[in-house]
Amino acid sequence: MATNYCNLLTTDARRSLNKIVFMVFTPSLMFSCLAKTVTLQDIISWWFMPVNIGITFLIGGILGWIVVKILKPQPHLEGLVIATCSTGNLGNLLLIVVPAICNEDGSPFDSATCSSLGLSYASFSMALGGLYIWTYTYHLIRSSAVKLEAIKAADEVSKAPNNDLEASQETHLLKEEVQEHVAITVASTKSIGDDTESQAIVSLASLHEHEKEASFWSKLVGFLHQIVEELLAPPTIAAIFGFIFGAVAFLRKLIIGDSAPLHVLQDAVTLLGEGTIPCITLILGGNLIQGLKSSRIKPWIIVVTIFVRYGILPAIGIWVVKAAGRLGFLPSDPLYHYVLMIQYTLPPAMNIGTMTQLFNVGQEECSVLFLWTYLVAALALTIWSTVFMWILS
Repeated sequence: MATNYCNLLTTDARRSLNKIVFMVFTPSLMFSCLAKTVTLQDIISWWFMPVNIGITFLIGGILGWIVVKILKPQPHLEGLVIATCSTGNLGNLLLIVVPAICNEDGSPFDSATCSSLGLSYASFSMALGGLYIWTYTYHLIRSSAVKLEAIKAADEVSKAPNNDLEASQETHLLKEEVQEHVAITVASTKSIGDDTESQAIVSLASLHEHEKEASFWSKLVGFLHQIVEELLAPPTIAAIFGFIFGAVAFLRKLIIGDSAPLHVLQDAVTLLGEGTIPCITLILGGNLIQGLKSSRIKPWIIVVTIFVRYGILPAIGIWVVKAAGRLGFLPSDPLYHYVLMIQYTLPPAMNIGTMTQLFNVGQEECSVLFLWTYLVAALALTIWSTVFMWILS
């Protein structure tokens, strides 16, 4: 559909569709799943899941930073590489994988409650992952966009003509007169006493300290302002409201259930949310048209990123979940343990593609990374799922 033959998913069409996904479809999906499946009791009993997701982001971010320092991609691609290593598809893919695992013959999980519990785990994971993604990962991609703008601005400045080359001899004579005047002024200044000079030095030092203090507070205010802006992203706001409506019984009864007075709102939001995954898939596929031709990402970065996502992270995940279980931090449900382990094995979050499209940075490189990581995910998820179920059976 994105080829010139069909000409349906043009660049402008993909950009407009991406804005709809960001503003409407993704928030609807997060709110509808959270409000319906996650209660206050679930939030309390599943307290380790946000910690587990935080560990995946922390370890993945550190490994991604190491990859960036060793392989040295272009500056505006550093955030994309770190995001690809640290940010897994914690919601959309789990909504597909976990119910499918429950329906398999010989599954180690309780078939009577597996599907319903699996949907709750996946929805909770998607909401928590959304909070991390639309704060931490959103900041990475946004910073990459700022770097790209700075690079473009520097290129424009370097290409600007030097107007001083056209200066006449009269201009140089005027400059000589100015220099003579400056020399006279400096000579007269040297006659000032040592006390006055000391006072000037103290004044300059004091002024420098005030400037540093003002710079610190301005940076702090700017940083806090940026965090607030990122927390006000539509998916993050929807996740927060989803938690509130799911946890508060009164609000939950207003929209959830056939007898709820406002259940039509939940039905409408659910219907909108179902458009998220198909639209994101169309955008990613359409971006491959340009990405395969103009991507400037190094092949070694793709290989190492795949190794981090499907080699190092799952092995660490097994150790973390087993250690948490032995310390008594986890409920005894093996399906819950499986979901915690699989969170370390997932391919990169599809919302990364939404962000690159939104900020117009690294779209082609993101598409190529997604192409190879999702191709390898078919094999990696199968192998690691088998290992996880063998451990839990």
